[in-house]
Amino acid sequence: MLNKLSIRNLAIIDLVELDFASGFTVLTGETGAGKSILIDAIGLAIGLRADAHLVRSGQEKAEISASFELDAKAPARRWLVDNELVDADDPALLVIRRIVYAEGRTRAFVNGSAVNAGQLRELGEMLIEVFGQSESQTLLRADVQRNALDDYGCAAATLAAVAGTAEGCADTERALERLRAAGSRDPAQLEFLQFQIAELEALALADNELEELEAEHRQLAHAGRLLAEGAQAQELLYGGENSVYDQLSTAQSLLDGLVPLHDGFRAALEATDTALAQVRDAADGARRVLERLDLDPQRLDDLERRLGAIHDLARKHRLKPGELPEHLRRLRAQRDEAGDAAGRLEALERQRSAALARYAEAAAKLSGERKKAARRFAEAVTAIVRTLGMPNAQFVVAVETEAEQVPRAAGSDTVRFDFSANPGQPPRALAKVASGGELSRVSLAIQVAALARHGAPTMIFDEVDAGISGGVAEIVGQQLRALGSTRQVMSVTHLAQVAAQGHAHLAIRKEVQKQQTYTRVTALSSDERVGELARMQGGLEVGKAALDHARELLQRAAQTG
Repeated sequence: MLNKLSIRNLAIIDLVELDFASGFTVLTGETGAGKSILIDAIGLAIGLRADAHLVRSGQEKAEISASFELDAKAPARRWLVDNELVDADDPALLVIRRIVYAEGRTRAFVNGSAVNAGQLRELGEMLIEVFGQSESQTLLRADVQRNALDDYGCAAATLAAVAGTAEGCADTERALERLRAAGSRDPAQLEFLQFQIAELEALALADNELEELEAEHRQLAHAGRLLAEGAQAQELLYGGENSVYDQLSTAQSLLDGLVPLHDGFRAALEATDTALAQVRDAADGARRVLERLDLDPQRLDDLERRLGAIHDLARKHRLKPGELPEHLRRLRAQRDEAGDAAGRLEALERQRSAALARYAEAAAKLSGERKKAARRFAEAVTAIVRTLGMPNAQFVVAVETEAEQVPRAAGSDTVRFDFSANPGQPPRALAKVASGGELSRVSLAIQVAALARHGAPTMIFDEVDAGISGGVAEIVGQQLRALGSTRQVMSVTHLAQVAAQGHAHLAIRKEVQKQQTYTRVTALSSDERVGELARMQGGLEVGKAALDHARELLQRAAQTG
């Protein structure tokens, strides 16, 4: 549940800090006062796309902070655990901070740790769902209708099984296409492929051979320098006249005689002893390397020919020398695929048949679940729509299974929402028969029916009551209030009948001070709500009749619980 929201320097908002409660909260105000900006701020907090133009004019950045309280079983809480973002002091606490800079970049933080845009969107989908006026239009899309039905009554495991088996069919089909292409190669192509393989096999370059050859070549190519300068270093360390070892030995003798006279020299003596041992070890190490070094012109010549052959063949194949062994494996695979095309084709055909059978079984199970869910969903939506001023409305969910088609991740069904508002008229496709006002009400009914089962903890409706009025508006408000008994619900509305149903009421006002525009948000008391509802009913002046009607609306809302 959203507890607190802080908005700074967003559009015409300089600073707004709000506390939210459970239940149904309404947001009202004149057009242009900033209601949509408030919804935009919440959208930014849950990862929606940011627009630099939203930053208040003259400011460097806009900042939104949202605080949530999470139930123990909330998906968002599990997400925080999986992403190691849990607040150690309060695991139920979630704080999201989003910063939008005027130059266009954004930053996001979850419980103080930076997250990327994808992570924030993933988390936001578990917290809040926002439904605007455009939701009614997207409802006309076939995929949206199918997803609404699936969300309502189909098991996630069944949906995943269909998607997985469809992908398996696609993988097998792609393998078949590759194999057919390989089997239909021109004989000249196969001959050239065999020539390339023979050439690489003759080179016989092992996986790690190139690195070993190059290392040995470096040693032999610089053998003269290694011997000369290595011997000089060994002489300086130990074997030569006035070597480092001899000088340290002299210093050791002097310090050894001084320690009985002054114990402060003991540390210097111990360090000199250590240095002597290290110098001796260094000299011995150099000597052992020199003993193994050998000037071998013949071996150097062999290495240069071998490396030359490797680099020549790599240039011919337009590869890096180290990629030749892997290239040989790929060419062999192509040859084997082409050579055994008939046998492998038969095996893949059997594999495809098995994959199609698995898909058909999974798709049939999904179709069964959809048809059962369609009846329940249609009954639930019809019951709600009939309370919204359409007593004879009929909502039907048609699920038609298509035969003999390419496997799809969504299954073999076409889902269509049919609707009839008037008696005597059979239900037809929603896109063809619903007016704007009817579509808004059907959309709301679908959302109430579906989200009551599967919705996010917080749901925001942005003027979804557009196109309705009067008693129907009051019923819409009652539906939202009822939904608020199980979810945190917020609604932006211009209708007093809807606003009266809110458990809490936030009024949004626009002020102009010193030629600067500001948005102010106020939580209304009971008396203040009466005045706001009266204002919403219209008229230049708020009279006694409007005030009395506002009180009556609030009283009726309170009686519904």
